[in-house]
Amino acid sequence: MEKLLPWFALKSVHGIGNHFFKRLIDRFKSPELVFEASPEDLICVDGMSRRLVSAIKQCKISEKVKRDFDLVIKKGYKIVTMSDPDYPPLLLQIPDPPPFLYVFGCLDGSIKNIAIVGSRNATSYGISTTRQLCANLASLKITTVSGMAIGIDTAAHEGTLEAGGKTIAVLGSGLERIYPAENLKLFYKIAESGAVVSEFPLTTGPEAYNFPVRNRIISGISLGTVVVEATGRSGSLITARLAAEQNREVFAVPGSIQSFKSTGAHALIKQGAKLVENAQDIVEEFSAIIQSHNNNQNRAVSEPPLLSSEESSVFKALGQYPVHIDDLVRKMSMEPGKLSSILLMLELKGIVRQSPGKIFSVES
Repeated sequence: MEKLLPWFALKSVHGIGNHFFKRLIDRFKSPELVFEASPEDLICVDGMSRRLVSAIKQCKISEKVKRDFDLVIKKGYKIVTMSDPDYPPLLLQIPDPPPFLYVFGCLDGSIKNIAIVGSRNATSYGISTTRQLCANLASLKITTVSGMAIGIDTAAHEGTLEAGGKTIAVLGSGLERIYPAENLKLFYKIAESGAVVSEFPLTTGPEAYNFPVRNRIISGISLGTVVVEATGRSGSLITARLAAEQNREVFAVPGSIQSFKSTGAHALIKQGAKLVENAQDIVEEFSAIIQSHNNNQNRAVSEPPLLSSEESSVFKALGQYPVHIDDLVRKMSMEPGKLSSILLMLELKGIVRQSPGKIFSVES
């Protein structure tokens, strides 16, 4: 566990947010090497200032950080860093992934995750539909992801567990501040086969501003996000918007046209979200990706799956040797965001590998 202290220390440096932390890890590979880097090397990082260089060089682990770290050990929680193979691979693709996650239970590095979100004040229709949908996803070996709130979130977790599936809960508080309190038993049940995760220190309370922040993890950890029941101003629509910004699929379950609880879901469908009637509507969107992932877990890919013209161009541009994404951008004359999205799809299809430092190579 001591090797994790530099992660805590670097995160505690004032001025280093998630975006910049990722940039430093991409450049130096680990927090230890960031702290060992010379001021001359540090200042070359895009966005680095002399003040921030000084803060990094003078960084000392505070008592608050030590207490948080000691509590993790005492409670038996896990810390999964972005360099860990169990860190959710899809989450690494968003612009601001948390440097590490506090984990109760077990993450397995799978990509077969679908987020299910919706109203806290759900109707009986919303609850029963969510339970059935998640049970069917569980039967297809899909992991569900939600926020452990009351309403649709709780129905998603419980429906999955009752069907013998795995589910992941992403909290807007620390693992020692379960919210809502009535879901404490659910907290333990989820961890038996899946995981409860948070990017917040263990004793962080459920502050209102934490929840929009955690929503990017719910969508970022998943191939797609399903909105079951949501009003026109629901927080679930934030998760759907984040999913779209992260180039992930957005789905919505239709409800009664007479229910204001479904106005948000209906608005998403009008905007292009895929209408969902059953689990197959979701899974068919990702069948090729999931199949490639399953095949890649058991054997090396002998020949590429069907690729689009752009995917084929990027795949051929990788060539025989590993290449940095910046070199690919120059070589392809392509927008970095678009290139990153294509590389993600090639990773999910099991034919491209990303190494620390944004280095890409053809999967052998």
